[in-house]
Amino acid sequence: MDITNLIIFLAVGALAGWLAGNIMKGRGFGLMGDIIVGVVGAVLGGFIFGLLGITTGGLIGAIIMATIGAVILLYLISMVKKA
Repeated sequence: MDITNLIIFLAVGALAGWLAGNIMKGRGFGLMGDIIVGVVGAVLGGFIFGLLGITTGGLIGAIIMATIGAVILLYLISMVKKA
């Protein structure tokens, strides 16, 4: 992975984390937290999409997949905080 791919990966993670925070009613964690949530959400989304047999392509597909994974992650975090 070269530096360009790393920057794109972090930008997609930040965007996905920010979108997920807005979808989940402002449960974002700031810039670094959103990047972490977006990156972990991208991994989670990729795993879930793989289990379902869904493939995405391109930048938009990666953003959608990462956002869905980040929303699921934020939901799970909110469930753990309530317990």
